[in-house]
Amino acid sequence: MNEPTSVLCPICAAALKLTTEPRRSLGCAAGHRFDAAKQGYFNFLTGKGTNFLEDTSPMVLAREEFQGRGHYAALASELATLVAERHRADSLEILDAGAGTGYYLGEILKQHPAANQDAVAMDISRFAMRRAAKLPDTLAIVWDVWRTIPSADQSRDVVLNCFAPHNPAEFRRVLRPDGLCLVVTGAEDHLEEVREPLDMLSVAGGKQQVLIEKFAAEGLRHVQSQNLRYSMNLEPADLYNLVFMGPAGHHLSGDTLRSKAENLGRRTVNASFDVHLFIPQA
Repeated sequence: MNEPTSVLCPICAAALKLTTEPRRSLGCAAGHRFDAAKQGYFNFLTGKGTNFLEDTSPMVLAREEFQGRGHYAALASELATLVAERHRADSLEILDAGAGTGYYLGEILKQHPAANQDAVAMDISRFAMRRAAKLPDTLAIVWDVWRTIPSADQSRDVVLNCFAPHNPAEFRRVLRPDGLCLVVTGAEDHLEEVREPLDMLSVAGGKQQVLIEKFAAEGLRHVQSQNLRYSMNLEPADLYNLVFMGPAGHHLSGDTLRSKAENLGRRTVNASFDVHLFIPQA
């Protein structure tokens, strides 16, 4: 069975069709073909690679464990609510750019009332895409979001971009005229209680205005920003996962980090997220 998709070939930009027999694959009319890995994701970076480091298997495991304990559930619920409030059509075509494990995407798909769903999750980490590939109605694709996104013009109702690189020109291109772009960043006071003792990077001030201007320059109008702030009661294992699942996981020693987390013991830590909503300019 061949099913047309809005996903484009990363080599020639032709439309890709999904084939399930004899094995699951994406192919275009020019003969370019991408077979699904045994874990279900598609790797579009084969032969190209990327200059950026992918999140490793231990980093992704840390993220999965942290998210699985519900510490960021309030954020996931808020994103699902925003989509449900502002997109009331019977179908939902969504792109998660920098999807990680697909945690936030999964909550949106679960809570959105759309009868027909079509989701694309993209991330440079193969290990993250193994998790995202398990989501229903989702194509999980290993791809560098800084590059041209392999999705057709005006093919997406929603673009989701959580704690990930921003590519506003491409977000604008793939969004439908009535589409939504949801961007989540850490606020200045996010995790401030444990940043220094756990060697975490600080959050630069003034990021919100820079973000708004950057997106406006590419034709995405800022509609609103809201801050979501709440307390989390974290065990040492949670603190370890919280740090190791992020950029620090690329350069921190796991053993050293685990020791520091154990020394801190149980802590109350504030989560503080800025949620930004953009729409295409007319």
